Amino acid sequence: MSQGAAVGGGAGQAPGIDPVLVRSAQRGEPLAVAELMELLAPYVGRICGPIARQDGPDAAQEALIVILRGLRQLREPAALLGWVRTIAVREAVRTAQRAGRTVAEPLAELRAAGDPQLAADIEDALARLTPEHRAVLLVRDLAGLDEAAASSVLDVPLGTVRSRLARARKSFRKVWES
Repeated sequence: MSQGAAVGGGAGQAPGIDPVLVRSAQRGEPLAVAELMELLAPYVGRICGPIARQDGPDAAQEALIVILRGLRQLREPAALLGWVRTIAVREAVRTAQRAGRTVAEPLAELRAAGDPQLAADIEDALARLTPEHRAVLLVRDLAGLDEAAASSVLDVPLGTVRSRLARARKSFRKVWES
């Protein structure tokens, strides 16, 4: 196993990244940079995909560029994954906004909660939300961050997180009430 091999990193999990690898990449060692980016790419993709949807690969690429450019400024290797998550969420929202896909789609065509296609229904419901609402739901409910941490990751005031979360949950609930 290489020095930066993932410790965790299953579907939906962040990879465990060796701090020695991070420090080597911060010094600009080409092999360390390449290995770190290879480890981070799937994690960034899993964050950007649900938020930016069809523009997810573009968002992930933009996020990886920002990460690469800013890596030397990261003070603590242990903070890498939180820092990467913040960048990925912000870039996913920005990319979706630039693509003009910020208008929510109607929820009326979704199936009932008892349908065997529940996972597909959830994915469909998320797809119909705005990128900002998808981001706040994913960061708060799926990643498990508290509202203050979500505020920091999304770079919006705490009140904005609360209002977006309330609106996103309300829109999502319509799926199950229809």
